[in-house]
Amino acid sequence: MGIKYTYRLLPLLVILWIPKGFSQDQKKGTKDENFDHYAYMEPIESYPTLLKKGYDEITIYKKLGNANYHNANYDVATFWYEKLLNNETVAVSPDYLYRYALSLKSIMRYEESDKWMETFRKIKENDTRAHLYANNTDYLKEIQIPKEQFTIENLGGLNSKESDFAPSYYLESLVFTTSRDLEVQRYNKLPYLNLYRSILSPEGKADSIASFSEVLNTKANESSTSFSKDGKTVYFTRNNFAKKAFKRDKEGVSRLKIYRAQRSGSSWTTPEDLPFNNTDYSVAHPSLSGDGTKLYFASDMPGGMGASDIYVVDVLPDGSFGEPQNLGAPINTEGKETFPFISDSGILYFASDGHPGLGGLDIFKVDLAQGDKVSNLGSPINSPEDDFSLVMNPSEDIGYFASNRKGGLGKDDIYKLRRSDTECFTFIEGSAHDKDTGQTLAETLIEAYDHEGRKLVETLTASNGTYIIRIPCQDQAFHLAATKEGYEPGKLHMQTDKDKKRLKDVRIELEQSTKVAEVGSDLVKVLKLTPIYFDLNSSYLRKDAYAELDKVVDYMRKRPDIKIAVGSHTDSREGDAYNLWLSERRAKRTVEYIVNKGISPSRITGRGYGETQLLNRCSNGVWCSESEHQLNRRSEFIVMEK
Repeated sequence: MGIKYTYRLLPLLVILWIPKGFSQDQKKGTKDENFDHYAYMEPIESYPTLLKKGYDEITIYKKLGNANYHNANYDVATFWYEKLLNNETVAVSPDYLYRYALSLKSIMRYEESDKWMETFRKIKENDTRAHLYANNTDYLKEIQIPKEQFTIENLGGLNSKESDFAPSYYLESLVFTTSRDLEVQRYNKLPYLNLYRSILSPEGKADSIASFSEVLNTKANESSTSFSKDGKTVYFTRNNFAKKAFKRDKEGVSRLKIYRAQRSGSSWTTPEDLPFNNTDYSVAHPSLSGDGTKLYFASDMPGGMGASDIYVVDVLPDGSFGEPQNLGAPINTEGKETFPFISDSGILYFASDGHPGLGGLDIFKVDLAQGDKVSNLGSPINSPEDDFSLVMNPSEDIGYFASNRKGGLGKDDIYKLRRSDTECFTFIEGSAHDKDTGQTLAETLIEAYDHEGRKLVETLTASNGTYIIRIPCQDQAFHLAATKEGYEPGKLHMQTDKDKKRLKDVRIELEQSTKVAEVGSDLVKVLKLTPIYFDLNSSYLRKDAYAELDKVVDYMRKRPDIKIAVGSHTDSREGDAYNLWLSERRAKRTVEYIVNKGISPSRITGRGYGETQLLNRCSNGVWCSESEHQLNRRSEFIVMEK
C-alpha cells in the first residue's frame, strides 16, 4: 500500500506536519478501539458508510470527531463531539472534553470552550493542561493583545494553492516544504512533500523558487530542514525509507526519522539515518543550535509526557550524538508540542495545543536560560486556526512561519513577520455587521493597514461579531479591511491620535455578495425568492409579491450589466386565448412595478405564455387541487444576454 499522510498534528504515531485532508497509511486495525488511536491515519468516512459497516452511533461520533479534529476540520469536529458529549448515558475519556474545548476555541466559541475546559480540569485535575488553564483564566486577553507587537504578511510570491510550510534559513535563501508538485502516489492519488528553495531579497521577499535538491527529494516525504551556519550540513525529516521502499512497523506505519547530509560540491551526500531514530516511533522536525552542538526535535518516543514532546540531544565534536533528553515541564504537556526552533540567543520557539492559545496549534517561546515561563506569541502571529513552524533571524526581529488561517492562498501558507518597536499603541474595539440586516458577523477577518498599505495586525471576529486589535498610535491615517465569505469586502478609513489610547464601538459593515447569474437562469431560483404568484383570474400583484420584487430590483441595481425577461403564466383553467391574454397582463404589471422602481425599460421585457408551460400534471381535463393550480400562476425572471 502507498503512504498516506496524517494532517499537521503530532499524534501518537506520526509527527510529520502534512497538508490538510491527508492521512498516513496503516493496516486496518482488527479491534474497534484501534480507531481512537489511528483514526487520523485513514480517510474520513461518512456517517452512512460507518453505519453500514455495523458501528454503533457512539463509536461513529468518536470516529468522525477524532478524524476531523486531527485533520483540523474543527467546525465539523465540534458537530460530532457535541453529539457524543450530549449523550449523558455514555462515559468517555476526558481527552474528548479537551479536544472538544479546543475545537470550540478554534471556531471562536470561547465562552463555551472555557466551560468545557473547567469540566476537563475538575475531572483531570493533575493534568498539566488543566493547571495551565486554571492558573490563567484571563489568557485570552493576553494572547489577543500581546506585549510584543509584530506585523505579518503573506508571502504571495512563494505560496501555492497547495500546502507550503516549515521554512528554514539556508545561507541567503529560504528552504521550505511543499506539496505543489502534485507528484501522486501510485495507489492513493495524493501528492508527496518535497523541499523547495527560494532566494531572499534584502527586503526579505521570496524569489527564484525551485526544487531544492534531487538527492534529498525522493518518493518519500521530505520536510522540516535545519542547516548549520556554514550551510554545509543539513538535518531534515523523512519517512522511514531505504532502498527505494518504505519501512513499516507492526501496525503498517512508516514512521518518521531525522536524516543528516553533508554538502559535497554542488550537491549533497547520501543522507544518513540518525542513531536515535526508531522503527517503532517517530522522530522529526530538527532544529540545530547556532554553534552546532545541540539538536532539538519532536518525538512520540516512549517515556514522554504527551502525544509528542520536544527533546534535545548533544552533537559531539566527532559528529556522533549523546542521549536524547526530554525537555520536560513547563515546555511539554500532555498535548502536542512540536516544530521546535532554537534561536542564537537561546530562545526556544515551538508549536503546541497543550498550552492556552487561540485554538488549534499556537506558537510559543521560552528562554531556556530561565526555563520557567512559556509565553504565547499572541495575535497576529497566532490565530484561531493552526500556526506553526516558526523560524527567526539572528536578531529575532524578522521571521517566517506557516498557518492555515483564512485568507491564505493554499491549504497552508508561509507568512513573514516583523517585530515593531513601537511603545505607544491604540486599542480598537468594535464589531462587524451585515449592512442590510444589521446582524453581527462572526468569523470575519479584520485587518489593519497603515497609510503605506503595510499590514499592522489581523484578527477574526468572535461568535458575537466583536473584535479588538492594537495598532501603533502615531498621528497618521490607517484603514480597517473586513472580509468574509459571501460578502463584499468592507473598508473603514480612520486616523490614529497619540492622545487617544482606545477607540470603542468601531462598526464595520459588509454587504452580501451579488451572485452572478448565468444567462438563462431564473432569478427566483438564483436569489431563492418566494415565487411571485397570482390569484385566480387576476393580473394584479399580490401584496406578498412586493418584497420579492424589490429583491429583483435590488439585484438589477447591483448588476447593471444584465437584462431580464419576465415570463408570466396561468393555470390550465379557462380557454387558451383567455389565458394568453391574462398572462400578458400579468407580465405587463410585473414589468411596470420594476420600471417604476427606477430600472430602465431597456433592461426588462415581459411576455405572457398562458398555459403553455405548466410545471405539473394539471393540464386541461385533469383534476388538481387549488394548491397545485397555484404553482402554475406565476412570474419568472430569466437572465438575458447583455
